[in-house]
Amino acid sequence: MYLYHFGLRELPFTLTPNTQFYCELAPHQEALQVLHTALAAGEGFIKVTGEVGMGKTLLCRKLLKDLGERYKVAYLPNPYLSPDEMRRAVAQELGVKASGDQQQLTAAISERLLELAMSGQQVVLLLDEAQALPDETLEALRLFTNLETERFKLLQMVMFGQPELDHRLAQPQLRQLRQRISFSYTLRGLTREECRAYLEHRLNRAGYQGQSLFTRAQVEGLWRASGGVPRLLNILSHKVLMLSFGRGEFRIDNATLAAAVTDTEAAGPWQSRWQRYRLWALVALAVVLLGTGLALRLWPEGMA
Repeated sequence: MYLYHFGLRELPFTLTPNTQFYCELAPHQEALQVLHTALAAGEGFIKVTGEVGMGKTLLCRKLLKDLGERYKVAYLPNPYLSPDEMRRAVAQELGVKASGDQQQLTAAISERLLELAMSGQQVVLLLDEAQALPDETLEALRLFTNLETERFKLLQMVMFGQPELDHRLAQPQLRQLRQRISFSYTLRGLTREECRAYLEHRLNRAGYQGQSLFTRAQVEGLWRASGGVPRLLNILSHKVLMLSFGRGEFRIDNATLAAAVTDTEAAGPWQSRWQRYRLWALVALAVVLLGTGLALRLWPEGMA
């Protein structure tokens, strides 16, 4: 592909949540601080929401990697499970033999949680894509938080989900669960400067050592087209590098950037309204000047 062309060791803008490319930008660092603070305080339910492509899964993987030996982590990347399936998945993550009926399984999980607590480990359940949880499973999760001693919860839960999760939790039948969420954070899109730092960070992590590939104007174009959404920023940047390689360009051309944006359905316009008006004005002026010049050439000399 374009690795050798740009002097890279690996692809910088893949969509997989690789924590090696984690960039310490304000929204994600703030979310991590909230998570670590809430977990250290022993809170039962913690929630992180954000639009599609904001980096929730990467944040979840980063938290999973950062939690030390003090924590025993159960990770459910696909929580679209019935209450029984969820109990069995949690049991498997905790090393509990998933046998017997639901009551026996819950008792076995509770015993394992108490055993871990007595050994000094906090148990954390990480739920990605939590907006997909059925209502009855959300209620079963709430009942799990009833497992506690006089001093602390035996199980803490962190839910990562799209804004639909907030709409789900606003339902009257889920108000008990909503009241138990003590810490929450909403991920925002990246600013223009954060986009610039993000692009440079990923390129450097991938081994790029040259001058900045993107000009400030092109960074602004990518920011506008992506809306500050990291996933879209990755898609657009990957396409730009592919097109540049295909055209034999070592510097990013605006026409290449425009082609990448046009090829991406979810992308917005890469130029500001003022820039587009300016371009149209220049085109209109060029047409007027061309027409004037042509008219003067065709104008009969005798009438001059």
